[in-house]
Amino acid sequence: MGSLESGIPLKKGSLFGNNQANSRKEKHPLFLRFRSSFSRLLFKKFDYVQWICTVVVFLCLVVVFQMFLPGSVVEKSEDNLMRDVKNLHHNHKDLDNFALDIVGDDAVFVPKILERFRRGGGDGREVNLLNQTVRHFGWRKPQLALVFGELLVDSQQLLMVTIGAALVEIGYEIQVFSLKDGPARFAWINLRVPVTVIQKCDKSYNPMDWLNFNGIIVSSLEAKYAFSCFLQEPFKSLPLLWVVHENALAYRSRQYVANGQTELLNDWSRVFNRSTVVVFPNYVLPMIYSTFDAGNFYVIPGSPAESIDADAYMSLQKDDLRIKLGYGSEDVIIAIVGSQLMYKGMWLGHAIVLEALLPLLSDFPLSKDNSSAQLRIIVHSMELSSNYSVALETMASSLKYPRGIIEYIAGDSNVDSVLGTSDVVIYGSFLEEQSFPEILVKAMCFEKPIIAPDIPMIRKYVDDRVNGYLFPLDNSKVLRQIMLEVISKGKVSPMARNIASIGRRAGKNLMVSEAIEGYATLLQNILRLPSEVAPPKAVSEISPSVKEQWQWHLFEALPNLTYQNRTLISNTFLDRYEEQWNHSQKNRSISAVAANDLFVYSIWEEERNMQMALMKKRREDEELKDRTEQSHGTWEDVYKSAKKADRLKNDLHEREEGELERTGQPLCIYEPYFGEGSWPFLHKKSLYRGVGLSKGRRPGKDDIEAPSRLPLLNNGYYRDILGEHGAFFAIANRIDRIHKNAWIGFQSWRATARKASLSKTAENALLDAIQSKRYGDTLYFWVRMDTDPRNPLKKDFWSFCDAINAGNCKFTFSEAMRRMYGLKDDMESLPPMPEDGDTWSVMHSWALPTRSFLEFVMFSRMFVDALDSQMYDEHHLTGRCPLSLSKDKHCYSRLLELLVNVWAYHSARRMVFVNPETGQMLEQHKFKSRRGQMWIKWFSYSTLKSMDEDLAELSESEDPSRHWLWPSTGEVFWQGVLERERNLRHKEKEKRKQKSIEKLNRMRRRKRQQVIGKYVKPPPEWEEENSNSTMLGVEAT
Repeated sequence: MGSLESGIPLKKGSLFGNNQANSRKEKHPLFLRFRSSFSRLLFKKFDYVQWICTVVVFLCLVVVFQMFLPGSVVEKSEDNLMRDVKNLHHNHKDLDNFALDIVGDDAVFVPKILERFRRGGGDGREVNLLNQTVRHFGWRKPQLALVFGELLVDSQQLLMVTIGAALVEIGYEIQVFSLKDGPARFAWINLRVPVTVIQKCDKSYNPMDWLNFNGIIVSSLEAKYAFSCFLQEPFKSLPLLWVVHENALAYRSRQYVANGQTELLNDWSRVFNRSTVVVFPNYVLPMIYSTFDAGNFYVIPGSPAESIDADAYMSLQKDDLRIKLGYGSEDVIIAIVGSQLMYKGMWLGHAIVLEALLPLLSDFPLSKDNSSAQLRIIVHSMELSSNYSVALETMASSLKYPRGIIEYIAGDSNVDSVLGTSDVVIYGSFLEEQSFPEILVKAMCFEKPIIAPDIPMIRKYVDDRVNGYLFPLDNSKVLRQIMLEVISKGKVSPMARNIASIGRRAGKNLMVSEAIEGYATLLQNILRLPSEVAPPKAVSEISPSVKEQWQWHLFEALPNLTYQNRTLISNTFLDRYEEQWNHSQKNRSISAVAANDLFVYSIWEEERNMQMALMKKRREDEELKDRTEQSHGTWEDVYKSAKKADRLKNDLHEREEGELERTGQPLCIYEPYFGEGSWPFLHKKSLYRGVGLSKGRRPGKDDIEAPSRLPLLNNGYYRDILGEHGAFFAIANRIDRIHKNAWIGFQSWRATARKASLSKTAENALLDAIQSKRYGDTLYFWVRMDTDPRNPLKKDFWSFCDAINAGNCKFTFSEAMRRMYGLKDDMESLPPMPEDGDTWSVMHSWALPTRSFLEFVMFSRMFVDALDSQMYDEHHLTGRCPLSLSKDKHCYSRLLELLVNVWAYHSARRMVFVNPETGQMLEQHKFKSRRGQMWIKWFSYSTLKSMDEDLAELSESEDPSRHWLWPSTGEVFWQGVLERERNLRHKEKEKRKQKSIEKLNRMRRRKRQQVIGKYVKPPPEWEEENSNSTMLGVEAT
């Protein structure tokens, strides 16, 4: 969270602590506290009631001195008391002894994000890399997306419509998205802002490419479901501003902690952490939302909520509200209000105000039946404190107020009833406010005369005796005089009513300009606009009709206009969200248990089958024993047999239907992507195959993981800086292992999002042209540069490249070519790309023969290496890039997007545009127009191949500790590699041969064991039996 400049001791019983006040009050009645205060003072720490007793004694002494001292001395004591209040913020030593601790008097919310803005926030607008100046081209307007949960007519919708109207006027282009439609759609349509109803981002239909926008503004808690879009790559880095005006979630977060709902709390924390900035309308909400603070909280005061709430409350309370609340119709009710948080020294401000109200008692005589008008004083605070109610009663009795005149009411929900019934509202807080108090705005909208201390933030909006009253902090007589002017003869004076009427008109549109300026300035700080985008105009150029009032007229034109209650909406949404969360958690636990039971059963079933198979095998082995002659081989033979079986198993694995279809096709189009947010835009046909730039692939798809094929892409720096060009290097690295088609193509998922991908008709036309070899070795492309939204003026190639690269495309490209070919400074190194009326390819959407693709990758590897050596040190260290106006992790990815055009043009390849809808083909930059323009010598295969082999040979002797990108972008191959591999294989063969000879020699030299004796084989049993029976027969004869 933003820091609090002083520590904040938390009060028990408030939002920030445990509620123990009631129990302590029951255990220790007031008279027992007086009796035992001295003993507890000696043996225990002081508690609140003891401080209250001290306050009572102090006030009693003040009253006694007032009774016995002369009038001048009384006035002097009052002046001293007011002087103490004035010095409240400078010296707390004495007041702290009488404090009811909630927050310190000097507690101030300081947004941490301001430090980032002061340091530039990563804004690289002063970039001067390579002695080049970056510049804006301003070809198109900055794009903003406003996301809502539902298009309801409420205060927050009115605020965003007003902000949107101002942003449109200073040059932004806005689109509105909502999870649900509503009547507020017509207000946006009247502003000529397109409105789109979207689904949750976990749905595969109706996806949205959020990268088309320079920033996102999300309004209210109800838009929480839309955050699933922005929590996924590639949308996680988009600047996102979340506007939160509700306090309901802050109070419920305490329940989540108490109930142990840490997962639900973490779910909301992820949303707060994802937001670039979380905007609140006042300086209290960031404090009570401290549980979710990620250092990105910010405050922009100003909202029409107070005016709308006041009008809604008064329209509902058509009958006499005073009678309902127990007040007389002729009673004069004075409300003393203050800061939204209880603070040290709050009692002193209330004591001064109550003392100034004492003279009014003479105009309201007491009567037993209350038949005459009575004076009623309501002291209101946002936080409930039973201790403070006791202190207030003690102050009233010390000041000799009749019992029942002063009433203490606490709670945010009672504000409307207090202000609605009161005749006069006094602001009794003497703190230096960071913004104009919202409760005073609401009091002005209730058309009540307001009386407030003359402090800078209040003086900025309240003109004394014009739309309110101001009294100095150091003079209580002025406050007393103001009260006598406002309430004369037991009634509110006509002058005070006139001032209240003027205050109502001022309060209805208070702080409109501050809100508009706050949002416009914040967007300028967090948005990183590309160089082709025009910066917005200054806020001073907004017309007064937009800056001076909320856009009431856009909502007044709606039929059946009724403003919804924001508090009710937010609480209803949180109830529904918690119910869905608990239901999903219950289902998850049930499915986990079921999955566990299924897993255990599967283990048991597998074990049982294994045992049965082993028993069957053992029985078969016993039956076949002694029937076959078993030959026992060596371990080496067994190992070879096992490896052969594994290879056969891999070769005969079951393939997907798409993979089998792709094998027989002449073309395979790869779609590079990064993150789950791009999955809905990928094709599922066999003609296409996904290439994930990060680990992880789509379930059930045979996508290629680029980092597993090219370890360089495991480095996040190079994955971001290369962009989709990194997929080219990954596919080309040992390409024969994954790509077996004669042609290869690529298509960006963003082309699909723009509806510029190939239709079924265009796919068939492209395949027919390839199979018939209509154009030969050709670069087919289907996304044109002249229709790109970044090129609305249809500029030529190098002008467009300069526009999207901060004006430094030509310089950077020529320097890279100079480094790549080792050219001298006086030689021209920028290849010409003439303007002949034809167009070029953008967005990595093209196809060409696989052999030509490998040649292009050979060229681009050396070009990227030259770029890296040119700007790696500075960009890697500071993040600043000469091709961008600000810090940019995708530094030269926009330059690489156009690189294929330079290579194809100067390597004498045909370039054919394929209409993505109809499939109609039109050749671009025909050879006749290229004569004398192509640098064939520098882009020929022989030149590139020799340069590639030179780099490969150099890598053999290069210092491995030196930073060099080229060896990491693909295969390193030259003639010496073949010789080295041949020598290595020869050495391995000689080594195996030597081992075999040594083994034979060992076998020859092995000593054999001598025979111990001759073995005589005994006769078989049946022969002994036959011989014995023969001998017996002879003897018998």
